[in-house]
Amino acid sequence: MAKYRNIIDEFTTLTKALADGQRVRALRYLCEGEMCLCQLIEMLGLAPSTVSKHMSILHQAGLVESRKEGRWIYYRLAESGGDVKLAGTIRWLREYLEAELMGEELTKLREIRRMKRESFCSHYQR
Repeated sequence: MAKYRNIIDEFTTLTKALADGQRVRALRYLCEGEMCLCQLIEMLGLAPSTVSKHMSILHQAGLVESRKEGRWIYYRLAESGGDVKLAGTIRWLREYLEAELMGEELTKLREIRRMKRESFCSHYQR
């Protein structure tokens, strides 16, 4: 019975993480590659603490991985680490969210990804 509860807990954590449009948008951007928290803040247009909370929820669900480099935190879609269910979920996300970004959103993402971290992120680090 404990294993059954664990599976249910994992599933509800995962589905709750995917039940928010802003978190799904963040996952969509991460399909394009690793991004620092500052870039995600800019793309989502939300307060830094809100984006951090969203990323924490995605991390707890196993959907994203993070790494710290100096003062900056970077996020990327998670590797499955041998977990077949998680691998299937990440594959499904990539396929489902593969729809092209268009117009202003695509232009903004490309601009943000090209900017130097030090100049772009400095106003989020204060």
